[in-house]
Amino acid sequence: MSGRDGASAVSVAGSGRRRLARDLSKIARASVAESLQILRERGARPARRIGFTGPPGAGKSTLIGRVAKARAARGEPIAIIAIDPSSPATSGALLGDRVRMDAVLADTDVFIRSLPSGWSADGLSDNLADVLAAVEGDGFSEILLETVGVGQVENGARALVDTLVLTMGPQSGDQIQAMKAGVLETADIVVINKCDLPGAERMAQDIRNVLERNRANGHRIAPVLLTRANDDASIAQLSSAIDEHTQWRTAHVDAAHAEEMRKRFHVRSLLTRRVAELIDTLPEDARAASVAQLYACIAKQIGDTE
Repeated sequence: MSGRDGASAVSVAGSGRRRLARDLSKIARASVAESLQILRERGARPARRIGFTGPPGAGKSTLIGRVAKARAARGEPIAIIAIDPSSPATSGALLGDRVRMDAVLADTDVFIRSLPSGWSADGLSDNLADVLAAVEGDGFSEILLETVGVGQVENGARALVDTLVLTMGPQSGDQIQAMKAGVLETADIVVINKCDLPGAERMAQDIRNVLERNRANGHRIAPVLLTRANDDASIAQLSSAIDEHTQWRTAHVDAAHAEEMRKRFHVRSLLTRRVAELIDTLPEDARAASVAQLYACIAKQIGDTE
């Protein structure tokens, strides 16, 4: 396998992959203190991060597998991180995305890792920023991220990826209005998947009409593509659109500002987790206190320990 760095490809092969899998299991369950220690110990190499989001049932998992297979043919090491929804009762996850992707990528060297969403409310995973940093540090050239797929409110991925692909199905037309102020306007590429089904062309045109209204504001207009998982031509078109956006981003996006936003998101996620840890360890007598008193208690603990 060739890539930007031949040693990188070697580092993620064989036993390296097994070690990375074990490391990611630890990171996914790590406390904030453990996460900070891991972050201090690991270096980070920038990788292209491509996020796939959208409503459930749009075929994201199979589509990602096909895109990863096409891009892996270039010889660069690729990783897929798939977030599966957790049960609110048990916090467990079926991790079904891994099963679908394994079938598509059986003859490739693409690394796949499924993570439960935990208590995260943004379509991501509690320790996702830590996981992505660890994967980058292991030498991958490209990371494909699949979010849970809650749809309109799923903007958390925007801060963590370079290219955001909104994947929808032909039957999602009734969601366009709700998406106008949400993820539709933040997507870099819009995909109407399962385009062999009725309504796909009309759906694509409706979305183009919505996006066209942003042209007057000088915004980049996201391309709207029609794809089908078993259609190599449409997969190649999507892969090319990802490359085109990468080139556009290099010319138009302030890399330092984007990195700052990514760090801010990471810090916010660490603070949110730390607050949850402290709330879970409150003594019984403290839990009867008022909201203001609980807030003061937690704030003091953060100030005393951080």
